[in-house]
Amino acid sequence: MKLPEAEQLCAQLVGELKARIGPQTAMIGLYTGGAWLAERLHAMLRLPEPLGLMDIAFYRDDYHARGLHHDPKRTKIPFDINGRDLLLVDDVLYTGRTVRAAMNELFDYGRPASISLVVLADRGGRQLPICAQHCGARVEVPSGMRLRLKRDAGDRLTLALEPERAA
Repeated sequence: MKLPEAEQLCAQLVGELKARIGPQTAMIGLYTGGAWLAERLHAMLRLPEPLGLMDIAFYRDDYHARGLHHDPKRTKIPFDINGRDLLLVDDVLYTGRTVRAAMNELFDYGRPASISLVVLADRGGRQLPICAQHCGARVEVPSGMRLRLKRDAGDRLTLALEPERAA
């Protein structure tokens, strides 16, 4: 199965997002793949606000079952989110549960004017009524597989299929 080129999808998203950027726009990426994508988009869009990064591990609805990752990151939002138009960036949209957890955490920081979801790929399979306002590509993923964003030593982004891990 041929997957879309992640670098081309980044360029496509930048073109789409440029018209949406205003004085109150800020960006937050979700660790790990969403943070990589957000770092790239943030630099290409030359947003004046610093980039925010979130680890939603404690907000997941399966935290009790999964526990804490071996390398938890810290959420860093270096700006006031109140009244901001936020671009929430993740790599792959699947069930919608990660996005729901991210929105729960965001509202602990304040009340943004709006939140728009930006994803590199949407693989379908939603369990919650969540959709991306900006999506690089829709990708059919075979049963038993998951779609992951990878970053090599040269910071090149690629999409890859991997076997799903047992939950």
